[in-house]
Amino acid sequence: KLMAFRFRKFKVYQDAKLLHREIVITVNKFPREYYYLIDQIKRSSLSIILNIAEGSSKQSDKDFNRFISISLGSVDETVAILEIAFDSNLINLKQFEKFQNELEEISNQLGAFSKSLRNKSYEL
Repeated sequence: KLMAFRFRKFKVYQDAKLLHREIVITVNKFPREYYYLIDQIKRSSLSIILNIAEGSSKQSDKDFNRFISISLGSVDETVAILEIAFDSNLINLKQFEKFQNELEEISNQLGAFSKSLRNKSYEL
């Protein structure tokens, strides 16, 4: 039997939640005319978290892995939005690099998770 809400135990889930909170705090300071970037990055960073959670309840590792892939896509989307924010002088280089490093770590964790699902060797 699967543990209820097993996603809460995953380090990548915890890291993604922290990152989302940091992003929300940062983008809420953007000028109002960038509302479209604010909204999109909040949704893309939230999508990382939600796909991990939703995928964890799937019956097969193959289905779970599909959600991990979607989560990885949201990581890339979040990096792209941050790059646009940096190019628009909404965040500085230090902020951009910090977020990029955190997203790279999450991406690496998701990649390893995906590989372990394919090999059926993940730890709960």
